[in-house]
Amino acid sequence: MKKEDCFFLGKIVKKYSYKGELLVKLDTDEPELYENMASVFVEVRNNLVPFFIESSQLHKSELLRIKFEDVDTEGDAEALLKCDLYLPLEFLPKLDDDKFYFHEIIGFQIDDKNFGPVGIIKAVNDLTAQSLFEIDRNGIEILIPMNDEFIVKVDKPNRTIIVETPEGLIDLYLNE
Repeated sequence: MKKEDCFFLGKIVKKYSYKGELLVKLDTDEPELYENMASVFVEVRNNLVPFFIESSQLHKSELLRIKFEDVDTEGDAEALLKCDLYLPLEFLPKLDDDKFYFHEIIGFQIDDKNFGPVGIIKAVNDLTAQSLFEIDRNGIEILIPMNDEFIVKVDKPNRTIIVETPEGLIDLYLNE
């Protein structure tokens, strides 16, 4: 399994017990969807390794307490600390037409109702307080906040997102 065929599920953040249990910080708004998984891929030294799950349960709402098969000691668990967890893309829940996962909109065209064609989404920056579309317009980077008030329509079949940004926002990047 290759990483590009998977989505990031979360990170192993700490050991839970002396029996090899671990706590995973899930990267999701709906942690309960991932409570009864049979297996998961763990990134170990840049390789995705399948791990089978003996048991799992939500712990303090946003953490998943997980017990992998053959991880039975504190030492076994220690070796997996800070590792990332992945699942194949087909395990992502289906979204309504106007909702999207960040990975699926890379390459979409952004059109602004007032400005016209803006450019192509090359990435999503979710490291800031508000996620941003990173758009390439003929070599110029334009950042547009992923604000529900700005997004008018998501047209998945035509790979286009129509936005209505405040007047002058896009021009800020073009008049340098």
